[in-house]
Formats: sequence, structure tokens, C-alpha cells
Amino acid sequence: MLVPIRCFTCGALVGDKYADFIRRVDIGEDPSKVLDDLGLKRYCCRRMLLGGFEIIDYQLPYNEAVEMRRRELLGS
Repeated sequence: MLVPIRCFTCGALVGDKYADFIRRVDIGEDPSKVLDDLGLKRYCCRRMLLGGFEIIDYQLPYNEAVEMRRRELLGS
């Protein structure tokens, strides 16, 4: 995911905290506690990490289905 370097609202640095946030949440820590430990107290900064997701994971199946349908129609 492309994480913004700074919070859109307040301008605080958030991009350098993303990898640590994901790593700690993946091992089972509470996301709220992890954000507190990383120093992200404002809800606008917390939103930057919590609101992001890998959109490509949702887009790829659609593109593959479109390509298969195109091949069916062209007969290749």
C-alpha cells in the first residue's frame, strides 16, 4: 500500500510508522494500543494507517475475469 508520508489533515509524519504498525498488528497486538505506542494520538493520524488497504487485491480478480471474457469472445 502507498502510505502517505504525512497526515493529510495535520501534517504529522505517519509514513515511517506503517511497517511497524502492520508488523505488530499481524502478530496479534491490539491496533489501538499499537497506535498509542507509536505516538499517533490524533484521530486524523490514526485514520491514515487504519483506513488504508491494498486496493490491488480487489482489482486483480476483476481484471482477470475481463481478460478471460475477452479471450472467449475473440476465440483465442
